[in-house]
Amino acid sequence: MIELVVFDLDNVIIDGEAIDEIGKLANVEDEIAEITEKAMQGEIDFETSIKDRVKLLEGTSIEEIEKVADELPLMPGAEETINALKEKDLDVAIISGSFDVVAEKVKDKLGVDAVYTNSFSVEDGKLTGEVTGPLVSGSKLDVLKDHVEKAEITLDDVVAVGDGANDISMIESAGCGIAFNAKDSVKEIADIVVEEKDLTKVLDEIVNQLTTDDAETETVEEEAQEAEEEVVEEAAEEEAQEEKPKKADKGLPKSDFVLADTMEGVRKQKDEKEAEISKVAEEREEYNKIAKEQRKIRDELNASLKENLNKAIEYRNERNEINKAVEAAKKARNDANNKIKNLEWSSGKRDKIKIENEIKKIDKIIETRVLDIKKENQLVKNANDLRKQLMDIHEDESVKSEAQELKKLSEEEHEKVIELSEKAQTAHEEMLKYFRKTDDIRTAADEAHKKFIEARKNASAKHEEFKAILSDIHVINKKLGSNKPKKRKNDNKSSGGSNKNREEKQRAEEIFEKFKNGGKVSTEEILLLQKYNIG
Repeated sequence: MIELVVFDLDNVIIDGEAIDEIGKLANVEDEIAEITEKAMQGEIDFETSIKDRVKLLEGTSIEEIEKVADELPLMPGAEETINALKEKDLDVAIISGSFDVVAEKVKDKLGVDAVYTNSFSVEDGKLTGEVTGPLVSGSKLDVLKDHVEKAEITLDDVVAVGDGANDISMIESAGCGIAFNAKDSVKEIADIVVEEKDLTKVLDEIVNQLTTDDAETETVEEEAQEAEEEVVEEAAEEEAQEEKPKKADKGLPKSDFVLADTMEGVRKQKDEKEAEISKVAEEREEYNKIAKEQRKIRDELNASLKENLNKAIEYRNERNEINKAVEAAKKARNDANNKIKNLEWSSGKRDKIKIENEIKKIDKIIETRVLDIKKENQLVKNANDLRKQLMDIHEDESVKSEAQELKKLSEEEHEKVIELSEKAQTAHEEMLKYFRKTDDIRTAADEAHKKFIEARKNASAKHEEFKAILSDIHVINKKLGSNKPKKRKNDNKSSGGSNKNREEKQRAEEIFEKFKNGGKVSTEEILLLQKYNIG
C-alpha cells in the first residue's frame, strides 16, 4: 500500500543541478560540475563531494543565490505529478543533498509535505564555505527511516525516485524504487526505470502500482484462454525462465502449496483459492476504508484543534495585554494618591491638624477634670493662643487646586482599573473555554488516530494473508500453464469463450486418458487432442 512518494531534488523535481547553477555566480561552474559528476557516478563519496563544492562557493552572496533558486526550472510534468499524487491522498517528500534555499521554494510552489536538505553557512550575507545538515554525512535512507517512523508507516509503503549514487540506499530499500534518467548504477538496483525527462512518466508507473493494488483487492484471474492455446514449447520456455523473479511476484512469500494429483483437482483448488482471496481482499478493503475514514476524522480534528488552540492563545494574549494596562492604571492611580498626600502636608495641613489636635486635647481636659481656677484659666489661655495660631495658617490655593486635579486623575485611573479588570476576566474565561474545547478535540483526535492505526494494522495483516494466497494461486497458475495475473473485470461478466475452452481442454484430457487405457478414439476426438496439443 503506497503511503509516501519521496523524490530527489536536482535533475528530478528541478531540471538541473542547483549547485552547478550557483557555481556560475562564483565562476567555478566547471570545477563544481566535475565533482558533481564524480559523485553521481559513485566515484567519490557524497560527503567529500558536497564539502569540496561548497568550499568553492565561499564569499558568494546568499541574496544572489536566492535569485538563482527562484529561476531554476521545474522538471517537465513536476507540477502535474505532485498535484495528482496529492489528489490520491499520498504524502510527498523531498530528500536531497541539495540546499534548503532551493528546496523550500520548490516546497512552496508545489505543496510538498516535507523537505530534508542541507544548508549553507552564512555570515554577513556571504557563504562561509561550510555546509551543515542531515545529508552531509548521513545517508538518504537514514533520513527516510526517521520520516517513516514518525509517520508510522513502513519502507514497503514508500516509492522512492532518484537519479544518482546517493539515491541508491533509499531506492533499494523502498517498496518501489524508480530510477529517473539515472546513472547505470542506479538503474541496476531500481524496480522501474524511466528514461524520459518527464515526471508524468513516473506518475504513470506509480498509478500502475496503485492500480495493481486495486486489482488485487478484487482477485487475480488466470488468462485461461490464452494459456490454453499456447503450445507446449511456449509453456516449457516460460517455465524455464521462472527462476528470474518477476515484478508481479516481488515481495510475495514462498509458497508450500501442495497441488492436487489431477488437473481437475488443480482447477478446483484454483476456484477455491480465488474465492478465498476475494474474501480476504474485501476484508482488507473494509479495513482500508475504515483507516481512511479515521485518518480523515483525525486530520479534521487536528485542524480544528489547531484553530481552537490559536483562539485560546489569542484570548490569553489579549488578557495579558489588558492586565498590563490594569497594572499601568493602578500605578497611575497610586502615584496620584501619593502626590496628593505629599501636597497636603507641604501646604500647612500638617501644622493645622497638629494644632487642632492640641486644642481638642485641652478642651477635653477642661470638660472632664476638676481643676483649680488658676490651672483652668491657664488651659483656657493656651487653647485661645492655639486658636489664634490656627487662624494665621492659610493653605496655598495653587497647591489645593493641584491636589484636586490629582484627586480627579486618581478617580479616573481607578475607573480604568475596574473596567479593564472586567475585560481581562472576560478574556480569561474565553481562554479557558477554548482550552477546555481543545482538550476535548485532542481526546477525540487521539481516539480517531488509535482507530486509524488499528485498522491499518488489520489491513496490513489481511494484505499479508492476501499475498500468501496469491503465492498459492501463482503455483496453481504455473501448473495450469500461466502465471500471468489479470485484474478481474469490475462488471463481473464471465468469459464464455474461456469457459468453453476450459471445458474442451478438460474433455481432451479425459479422451487422452481413455486412449492410454486402450479405448478407441474418433476422428473428432483426435482433432480435439491436436487442438490442445495433448499426447
